Amino acid sequence: MAPEFSPRDIPFSRAGAWFGLSPVVGLATYADEVNLVSHRNGMHPLLRLVPALRETPVPAEVTADPATLTWSTAQGRITAVFPAPDVLRISGTGAGLLISATERTLTPFTGTYFFADQAGGLVFTSYETGHRLRLTVLSGQWNQVGDQALDTARRGLVLDADEPWELIVEELGTARTRVLPSTTFADDVGAVRAEFSQFAAAVAPWHTPAAELACYVLWSATVRPAGFVHRPAVLMSKHWMDKVWSWDHCFTALALAGGAPELAWQQFQVVFDHQDAEGALPDSVTHSEVLRNFVKPPIHGWALSLLRRRLPDGLPDVTTAYHQLVAWTSFWLDHRRVPGSRLPHYEHGNDSGWDNSTVFREERLVRSPDLTAFLVLQCKELALLATEVGDEPARWTEQADELLEALLDELWQGDHFVSQGVVSGTKRRSESLLDLMPVVLGEHLPRAVFDHLRADIAQHLTSVGLATELPGSPWYEPDGYWRGPVWAPATVLVEDGLRRGGAVELADQVSARFLATCEKSGFAENFDALTGEGLRDRAYTWTAAAYLLLAERGAGREGPPGTPVAGLDGVPTWSGGGAGAAVEAERGRRRGVAGVGGLEPDGG
Repeated sequence: MAPEFSPRDIPFSRAGAWFGLSPVVGLATYADEVNLVSHRNGMHPLLRLVPALRETPVPAEVTADPATLTWSTAQGRITAVFPAPDVLRISGTGAGLLISATERTLTPFTGTYFFADQAGGLVFTSYETGHRLRLTVLSGQWNQVGDQALDTARRGLVLDADEPWELIVEELGTARTRVLPSTTFADDVGAVRAEFSQFAAAVAPWHTPAAELACYVLWSATVRPAGFVHRPAVLMSKHWMDKVWSWDHCFTALALAGGAPELAWQQFQVVFDHQDAEGALPDSVTHSEVLRNFVKPPIHGWALSLLRRRLPDGLPDVTTAYHQLVAWTSFWLDHRRVPGSRLPHYEHGNDSGWDNSTVFREERLVRSPDLTAFLVLQCKELALLATEVGDEPARWTEQADELLEALLDELWQGDHFVSQGVVSGTKRRSESLLDLMPVVLGEHLPRAVFDHLRADIAQHLTSVGLATELPGSPWYEPDGYWRGPVWAPATVLVEDGLRRGGAVELADQVSARFLATCEKSGFAENFDALTGEGLRDRAYTWTAAAYLLLAERGAGREGPPGTPVAGLDGVPTWSGGGAGAAVEAERGRRRGVAGVGGLEPDGG
């Protein structure tokens, strides 16, 4: 049975679409009614959709599943479905619908203009998105208001509740042939339900409700190539965090790799399309902009190492991946090391991905231990890839050894890591989990170093998951972004490092508590580390991706003790037991799902 969800938490959309239906209309801003919200040129609510009886709004319960969004009123029902990424089909029986421009004021540069075209359609053109929405009423009684109105006015149409009605909404540029359905509404619902079910069965074959909902978060946040997004991409969210940041794509790629390998590879590559001449990746990419004022941490070697093992047929293009990773690594070594320094640095907390972590509280230009740890792994991966492409691996092996030696010489203090201010040279210990992130090196760390990190990480583990700031710290905040809440990327990276280093029991606890939190509170941007409450954006794809990665391994621990369990890298690890072989057998079946349908470029 398809999972149900509230559109207040998860937008109703579909793979390929740049718009959806949601009451979330801006940064932490909720409307009383469902809006059609576009993510072209940013997040823009365009149309209000309000159930009505004789033009009077009526109360409605709004629910959704992967195929339909439904308004249920005392008088009847209204149902919406996305038969295609740029087509929304809405049907009503017993209840009318008011559709009007969300913004009532039209200026020469903002707002939504409304008019009836000469072919029987009703058109809303949006300055904010640069696109238009064309409505065609297929059946029922209706009337329009505000045709060609300027300034401040009510603009839209009213569908009458006295008889069943149906309409379609098309997103388009300037013009195209009108879409007139040749299938029934029920056929469209069935087709979308089957498409999503196939995707979910491939990506999460263990079929739990939470896993299917996580699959929906990923599937529905996927957009077709348009603007600066040159290939199918999973946005961080179809709420206000509607971009691809240059480390979240790694987690979504890993979660998709086994069941949707083509989409996974496209997702890994989407930010490399904008790698600059110095090798730097952008901070983020979205429809209308590529931001370069910051970067994100170099976790790509770690991710690529896992990805090439999780993809059924390995990397599609090893040579390209190698040269991309060489350039990205060289950026850090050539442009983010002070002359004479062995260690690279961040220029702001935003570069680390841990924007306001207490590591950056006193200085922003910081040599933090996580950065060097990621580059050690990146160099080790480059050494392996160099062998495959016929290049010399020795320079990368030597670079990895030199970076690890520098990390231990300069930032390890005998029982803990510190960060160092680039300008002041001051070394500081924080109570942030960020100082413990070198655990991602796992088996590459000296045993004594690993054991100290393991003990300190255990102090961060609450009943909810890994707190990013110790709850007893004076800087801890329940909703303090990276000063307390539990986050998905830190969880996955720490869990993987613990497991590879042999701390399997602690890794299992980290995983189990994060999974339980998601099952209770959904796939929020982050979680209160003491209560588990979901915080900020409530439909975050890297949270859903992390859930699927950890749940896949968890599904492999449900069988008899002693069964080998497939780890994130596809290599069996010895744990408490599980059905890892069954998961691997299922992977063979699901490899037929290469990507997501309807993701051809839309010309936007």
